[in-house]
Amino acid sequence: MAGTLAERGLRVLAVDRNLVGGECPYWGCVPSKMMIRAADALGEARRVEGLAGSVGEVRPDWTVVAKRIREEATDDWNDHVAVERLEGKGATVLHGTGRITGPGRVDVDGTAYAATKGVVVNPGTTPAVPPIEGLRDTPYWTNHEIIEAAELPASLVVLGGGAIGCELSQVMARFGVEVTIVEAAERILSPEEPEASEKVTAALEADGITVRAGVGADKVGHDGSMFTITLADGSTLEAERLLVATGRRTDPAAVGLDAVGVPSDARTAPVDDRCRVTDSVWAVGDITGKGAFTHVSMYQAGIVIRDVLGEDGPPAEYAALPRVTFTDPEVGAVGMTEKQAREKLANVTVGLVPLGETTRGWIAKADGFIKVVADADRGVLVGATSMGPAGGEVLGALAVAVHGQVPVDRMRSMIYAYPTLHRGIETALGDLS
Repeated sequence: MAGTLAERGLRVLAVDRNLVGGECPYWGCVPSKMMIRAADALGEARRVEGLAGSVGEVRPDWTVVAKRIREEATDDWNDHVAVERLEGKGATVLHGTGRITGPGRVDVDGTAYAATKGVVVNPGTTPAVPPIEGLRDTPYWTNHEIIEAAELPASLVVLGGGAIGCELSQVMARFGVEVTIVEAAERILSPEEPEASEKVTAALEADGITVRAGVGADKVGHDGSMFTITLADGSTLEAERLLVATGRRTDPAAVGLDAVGVPSDARTAPVDDRCRVTDSVWAVGDITGKGAFTHVSMYQAGIVIRDVLGEDGPPAEYAALPRVTFTDPEVGAVGMTEKQAREKLANVTVGLVPLGETTRGWIAKADGFIKVVADADRGVLVGATSMGPAGGEVLGALAVAVHGQVPVDRMRSMIYAYPTLHRGIETALGDLS
């Protein structure tokens, strides 16, 4: 966004106290998906026996992954390339802590700046560390430490069974780490469909992971070499490392949004359909509370660019928000779950097809399902889940359907390529009841 606005002729000052580019290229999407791709390759190699014979012993080597992350993805966690790219587009880059002090005014480490056009904030998030007794006094890991790890521990307890916890747990297990997931909710991936939680649990357990759902941690201790985690049911776990993956938090007041009317105790910044917080102040990304995903930030950035430049364009809307959990199998979802739909709509129909009952799924011995949720009164999909070896890619067609409010009858009348996994959408639509 800063680069585009600079290329369009605005004088742009980009301020970041950490690495330019944010969480995604250094500790989030990019390096974590490198880890996941490597772990998936191991998983696929281990499936050869059931499909094509034998490839002998599969021996994981974490050093290959760690080197690739350090050298190819993050430049050893140096942002000089990103800074040079942004400066090459005409922006001025400062490393420092910026804070809004009033409309159009920003302080960066004691130096005041005035903006004639406005200010855009996108501070990202920090790990949400739960108030568990003893935890903050221990050398626990967040996503930063596990992404940067040059060597893996022998054992790991993961607090949190959300997308990050599940993805990284599976990676660690496939590289030989003994992993236990502790999730206080009744099931892992609790925001997703229960069918997805059930199948991901089975997949993780097949990789040797112990899943402890429905019980939280009450106390954490560390003796200098090992963690001891006491659970709410009185049982204890021991591990060499502890990963805290219990969500992310934003802090609007930390970037000074309280100076332009956002309550100092607000957890997110309220924005309108142009991502405006107030006159000449815009916010994008997780701080808006519209979705903790990089693609939401990119979507909102496009809206802000148009608004700053005075150009017309469609307002922001989030009814078809897509999301993917990159476990093996992947869980892609868009819009509302069945539960959310039944809470909001009067007449809901649901269709579900196990992937193994589709031709391509049966051929590939693929586990998963396609589930569609429809507003029967309007005859359109309001949500869908695609779980399988290409769950995130099959989701594309479903996201278009939900976003475009494509009539279900129209979707049923189209031709689906045979024998693709996405052809299961047709079967799921036929199952709507």
